[in-house]
Amino acid sequence: MAQKESSLTFTDARALTLIGKPLPTDSFFHRVDTAAFPDVPSNVKHLLTHSAGLALSFETNSTQIAVKWCTDPRGPGNNMTAIAQEGMDLYIKRNGQWQYAGVARPETHDCNEFVVVKNMAPIDKECLLYLPLYDETFSIQIGVDPKARIIAKPNPFKKNILVYGSSIVHGASASRPGLAYPARLSRQTGYNFINLGVSGSAKMEAAVADMIATMPMDAFILDCVPNSSPEQVTERTANLVHTIRARHPDAPIIAIQSIVRDGGNFDESIADRVTAQNENFLREIRQLQHTDKHLYLITAEGLLGDDHEGTTDGTHPNDLGFDRMLQKIRPAVLDILGNYGI
Repeated sequence: MAQKESSLTFTDARALTLIGKPLPTDSFFHRVDTAAFPDVPSNVKHLLTHSAGLALSFETNSTQIAVKWCTDPRGPGNNMTAIAQEGMDLYIKRNGQWQYAGVARPETHDCNEFVVVKNMAPIDKECLLYLPLYDETFSIQIGVDPKARIIAKPNPFKKNILVYGSSIVHGASASRPGLAYPARLSRQTGYNFINLGVSGSAKMEAAVADMIATMPMDAFILDCVPNSSPEQVTERTANLVHTIRARHPDAPIIAIQSIVRDGGNFDESIADRVTAQNENFLREIRQLQHTDKHLYLITAEGLLGDDHEGTTDGTHPNDLGFDRMLQKIRPAVLDILGNYGI
């Protein structure tokens, strides 16, 4: 399946439509131009160079689609598949629904070439190619049949809804990029859910709150409790909400408690920490709701189910865990957005 096709014609990704950024950037594959926000912590700046949530929108009548791409040669992580971390996956719209078509499987940790799908009908196909979740992407070229056409398509999703959060938002541990939960939400609802996951570093710092507040969004989802200590939850939640609200007076802000980590099934220190995080977050959000009628809360109950099979490592959802999260988050978010005519 990985046989290279020398007869393909390659098009640079910059000629296509890149979706998923909350703000324009000079570096094509970065999510945020962090030079514009000098006070943001350095680890957050680094993570925002990752291409999590970004996707290329294009149309082609080619019978096959291949990809050449280069990423930062930093090697594999310890809780991600290589496809999710450094590879890509392709979705093609069929009968109005986005359907999985294939993956770009990395064979090295820097530059790769892979035939994603072949033997297709030579008809126009609307495509979304999701970029690597946990690596900085430097270049991408899309290969098609020599006589086939490939053109940019507009963003297929409407409105802009920012999802700020931890490694769970970032995509750990989905098996491939398109299964990260903001990406799935977009395909399932038609809304443009933008991934601002910063693995291990979503700690509601004031500088990060200031950065988020500048982003032109129709709604905000705050899934940042897992990375914040119980004390940070108490100290920083109100400032994060107030900072966003000052720039977006009527936008819905949807706060989500931390998943209950399966690592705490027997490790009492983990269980106690998550309990304290969620209790403090509940208290802070309920207090803010007294004066903020556009602030909502999704609680932790049932986010991963009750059979303790929903994580890869006791912390990060596997594909089953993400599916269960969406069963609770999706209807709640859609109900809220519907109240605003979004």
